[in-house]
Amino acid sequence: MAGDSEAHLRDRGENNNNVRQPFLIGVSGGTASGKSSVCEKIMELLGQNKIDHHQRQVAILSQDSFYRELTPEQKAKALKGQFNFDHPDAFDNELIMKTLRQILQGETVQIPLYDFVTHSRKEEFVTVYPADVVLFEGILMFYSQEIRDLFQMKLFVDTDPDTRLSRRVLRDISERGRDLEQVLTQYITFVKPAFEEFCLPTKKYADVIIPRGADNLVAINLIVQHIQDILNGGLSKRHNGCMNGHSTPRQRRTSESSSRPH
Repeated sequence: MAGDSEAHLRDRGENNNNVRQPFLIGVSGGTASGKSSVCEKIMELLGQNKIDHHQRQVAILSQDSFYRELTPEQKAKALKGQFNFDHPDAFDNELIMKTLRQILQGETVQIPLYDFVTHSRKEEFVTVYPADVVLFEGILMFYSQEIRDLFQMKLFVDTDPDTRLSRRVLRDISERGRDLEQVLTQYITFVKPAFEEFCLPTKKYADVIIPRGADNLVAINLIVQHIQDILNGGLSKRHNGCMNGHSTPRQRRTSESSSRPH
């Protein structure tokens, strides 16, 4: 796999005027379903997780980076666990669309960092460089048709609700400074109803459903093989320059690769 990737990089450098449009993969699923873990496992199996970002061919973005700026009143509610972060309106979909369009144009993008303790955007940004494959994960990645239609592959991570709740409790207490009562109240009041209303119905749009998340190595290996085919063969080498109904050509700077936003 490493040899194939090196050969592809050489090929990329020699044909820098012919680089293809990135292949966008959306990864959705309920809170704490294992979306990030699936993306990280894909990166690991592709050998993309421990190489320099200038050589990396796969990038990961998270919808969590695109929460809207809260008003003072909303922030006060959030600090009490009374703001619904699982509602579609909680996300800056305009910024998500702008970012995805920039990625499709082969541009380097600046991804905001969100502080879940203070419920606000940090002043610094993370730079994500052009990549051949971009994984974009989030609970509502398939809710907006405008965003959903940009993905050439859609994955839905389907994990048992009890498992997701236990993971969320542990995560929010250890990483986000919440207490148990607040986490459970927020889950019952906002998270579970929002999942059933906004996230679960989008499961029907998925091309691949991954039960048990990152533990499902059979499903993940099949996805990894498909991505490897894209990286090695490339859209530009497919017959008629097309694959899965998506045409390819567009120029892109090849001196830059991708970077994990967080």
